[in-house]
Amino acid sequence: MTKITNEKTKFVTFRDPVVERVVDKFVSRSDVGYAKYGTTLDEERTTKLKGLSKYLQDIQEELMDAVLYIQTAREEIDEKI
Repeated sequence: MTKITNEKTKFVTFRDPVVERVVDKFVSRSDVGYAKYGTTLDEERTTKLKGLSKYLQDIQEELMDAVLYIQTAREEIDEKI
């Protein structure tokens, strides 16, 4: 069964290369997520695959991971100083 997605192509001119690199990372992250889960966030939401409570749980877990990454990076910096 082939899944049909609502893919769009956009041509954007970036004035800031930093913004361009971040957008590229978002697109890449989306591709990884789609390959792993076989669905987009929009499809997940509109088909009610996941509800608000699960989204909030995911956010909380990601932010907790981010704090751990920050702490690890700080310790790495402290060891180099």
